Amino acid sequence: MLGPKQEVEAALFYEFSLEDHVPRDHLSRLIDRFVDLSTIRAHLADFYSHTGRPSIDPELLIRMLLVGYCFGIRSERRLCEEVHLNLAYRWFCRLDLNDRIPDHSTFSKNRHGRFRESDLLRHVFEMTVARCMQEGLVGGQGFAVDASLISADVQKQNSSNPEDWAAREAAPNDAPRAVREYLDVLDDEAFGAASEVKLKFTAHADPAS
Repeated sequence: MLGPKQEVEAALFYEFSLEDHVPRDHLSRLIDRFVDLSTIRAHLADFYSHTGRPSIDPELLIRMLLVGYCFGIRSERRLCEEVHLNLAYRWFCRLDLNDRIPDHSTFSKNRHGRFRESDLLRHVFEMTVARCMQEGLVGGQGFAVDASLISADVQKQNSSNPEDWAAREAAPNDAPRAVREYLDVLDDEAFGAASEVKLKFTAHADPAS
């Protein structure tokens, strides 16, 4: 027997609980058990003005960033869309069904502004490591670095002699901020152990190789 056609009928009142709709074994619950962001407001207090409109809760922004990192959401615009639609993400971010999601531009302004100036992400990382040490997950006496070998995107057919490549004449100050920071790190003393190498040719696709 063919059942009746499913149609949406608006109701005047709803009884709905996010707590009841997030599975007990969902990854967001497992992460939430070990996430303690109670200190970040005090850590950022000096980077907010005492006047003006109330800001977005920085804990909400960090929780949304954690959702992006843990679930592989690389785009901030898409992250806002996913948190808006996904009940588990809303629960993890302490958002009710009626709460609005911050605009994607808010993340960029905070990450490149007060989060960077206050070193907040390092603070959150150190708190997480300390919690792992308390729980006996890590010893805190050593660390490992991923040394995977990645093939360089180079080919001699698309290369030039270093002296003849016009791109080498580009002014470093004209590069984007992310590129300038990357170059500054390479010039740091920690990377000074690398020996000088005379380049045989420069690949256009991957000059750093």
